[in-house]
Amino acid sequence: PPAVFPLSCAVQSYSWGKLGLESEVARLLASGDPQFCVQPDRPYAELWMGAHPRGDAIILDNRIPQKTLGQWIAENPACLGTKVRDAFQGNLPFLFKVLSVNTALSIQAHPNKELAAKLHTQFPQHYPDANHKPEMAIALTPFEGLCGFRPVEEIVAFLQSVPELRALVGEVAAEQLERSGSDDPRGVSAALRVCFTRLMKSEKKVFVEQLNTLVKRISQEAAEGKDTSGSNGDLLLRLHSQYPGDIGCFAIYFLNLVRLEPGEAMFLGANEPHAYLHGDCVECMACSDNTVRAGLTPKFIDVLTLCEMLNYTPAPSSSKIFPAVQSQLDPCVYLYDPPVPDFAIMRIEIPSSIKLYLISAVDSASILLVIQGMAVGTSTAAGSEMTLRRGSVLFISANESVSLQLSSPDGMLLFRACCLL
Repeated sequence: PPAVFPLSCAVQSYSWGKLGLESEVARLLASGDPQFCVQPDRPYAELWMGAHPRGDAIILDNRIPQKTLGQWIAENPACLGTKVRDAFQGNLPFLFKVLSVNTALSIQAHPNKELAAKLHTQFPQHYPDANHKPEMAIALTPFEGLCGFRPVEEIVAFLQSVPELRALVGEVAAEQLERSGSDDPRGVSAALRVCFTRLMKSEKKVFVEQLNTLVKRISQEAAEGKDTSGSNGDLLLRLHSQYPGDIGCFAIYFLNLVRLEPGEAMFLGANEPHAYLHGDCVECMACSDNTVRAGLTPKFIDVLTLCEMLNYTPAPSSSKIFPAVQSQLDPCVYLYDPPVPDFAIMRIEIPSSIKLYLISAVDSASILLVIQGMAVGTSTAAGSEMTLRRGSVLFISANESVSLQLSSPDGMLLFRACCLL
């Protein structure tokens, strides 16, 4: 049967998360449920809104007692929509999240489907499924991340101003990158691959020695009031304080620093090197646990696979910001539609002048998150009226709509994850 119902969602506490009410995850939970007790020393890192087996949401509906979302979808696959059900074997194809990042979250990339299947066959303990894992992050607060390789001239400038980096890359590889011309993209990518691989495969004793030398030099320069931007000094010292002696600290000289303002997004496709550094975001991803890591993490590191799989196409940081397109049918809706079939996200901004609003039906199951505002929601597929406030999460069956009667003076901000095939 078609249905619309509220969800209670899983919280994940990882060491990199923000503590207590510093975390948007905890603030949303406390707003959505006044009984929720926030522990000030607990890292509230992720809120999982979906049917993932490691964090399946619980349905809050008297008609469907004691069931998880995953169980209900398995019994009612038609709720996904015909196209989605058939394309994804009766499974919800995405996991919707809120992330609150306090310390850097691993230099990593995600494999495409072909590589994922190969890695899963060879190393199932590290790569637990055969699916790809494209992701999109949309900032809720100012958000920082590393994404994609910098333009070559920026990397060359660091190779020339940071002798410790050049020592690890090696003179021959550094000169090859310096000589590579912009009229030969394949030559540039090949030279970049050699440089980055030489860096990441450095012997631990050697790179720790160079890193300590670099940190000492930049710390001294900073103490003397000198400008350390030519060595990306502020970010280096911050990452080194979080992960002392980690090779990932040097990745800042190769990867773009991307700063997102609330509402701005970055899409992380297959083989795109990235790391989240700080801030709060909503994230949507294909359902997979396949991550290839190479630094800034206590987890399993697979440098060889990462260096072989990466997309070595340099591009400016501005190109990594993924645009939202305002809907022509509904000016309140801004759509983030990435080049993968698994998910899309809508940002719904309802101004205070609107008191009645219809969340339109789409041919896909969707999950709705309230970030700001308050309303009473009604639907023919809901058991009763639903009070929606900041932190509320709704599951909406395919082809079902929800009417909102707004009661907040500042309008509403909602995010909706779905699959638009």
